[in-house]
Amino acid sequence: MPLNSTIVGQRSKSFTHDVDARWIMAYAASLGDTQTAYFDTQSGTVIAHPLFPVCLEWPVILDCATVPGSETVTPDERARSVHAAHDLHIVRPIRAGEKLTTQATIIGINQIRPGAAQTLRLDTTDEAGELVCRTYQLSISRGVDVLGEVHTSETTPEPPRFESVEEDNACRIQIPVAAGIAHTYTECARIWNPIHTDRQIALAAGLPDIILHGTATLALAVSRLVDEVVGSPERVRRIGGRFSAMVLMPSVLTLVIQARQPGMVGFCVLNNDGQTAFSNGFLCFD
Repeated sequence: MPLNSTIVGQRSKSFTHDVDARWIMAYAASLGDTQTAYFDTQSGTVIAHPLFPVCLEWPVILDCATVPGSETVTPDERARSVHAAHDLHIVRPIRAGEKLTTQATIIGINQIRPGAAQTLRLDTTDEAGELVCRTYQLSISRGVDVLGEVHTSETTPEPPRFESVEEDNACRIQIPVAAGIAHTYTECARIWNPIHTDRQIALAAGLPDIILHGTATLALAVSRLVDEVVGSPERVRRIGGRFSAMVLMPSVLTLVIQARQPGMVGFCVLNNDGQTAFSNGFLCFD
């Protein structure tokens, strides 16, 4: 059945999380990232990995399937939804000891050739109601039509533009992907989707095997970009791009740094077969 465009403008429930040092450390450890900022409890200022907001956003994304009007989509059709693009804006780093609240607003439903495209705006605020981070997330339900007038309630920000893209001289960094990383990431991020950990379900969904979370692929790349380009995770202000190919395990990813300009870097991530797993990537920092 079609995805009803009347859900545009509706909001999910709000979900509040106590973000403690244990969760922050576990998330970083699942990525093999040992930046001192994520682990130094003695300093009293443990901060979260720049992509940690995806952990807070997961239950909110699931709740969007329950908003009035969403009943037109069957469970089978919902299972065809894939995370297609991500644009995270970080106002400030997340710190251990905070109580943060996240809510989603459905801001767009569009019909595209592969299926129904849905855009969410995910806002995370602190106890004072101040914005900590905001994500614009595009998902595509393959083979699903749109019912009603196709429209958007707000315009998403334009991605940064790079003056030039390096090809022959692009910096390439190898990132090993361990056999069990999907299981570890699932538990540490608290993002539970069985196609990442249950082989029977993954095969039944038409996948060649369990696959790595797209956000894990991106987080692995971000960790290396922080190390190689930015220097400190506290400086990261925006991360985005498109998910475009599967990552199997064990394997080796290749992070390709394609462009550098003051305050931002352009990149892509190749999977073990040389396919672009993450394309049009950008990371902005101050």
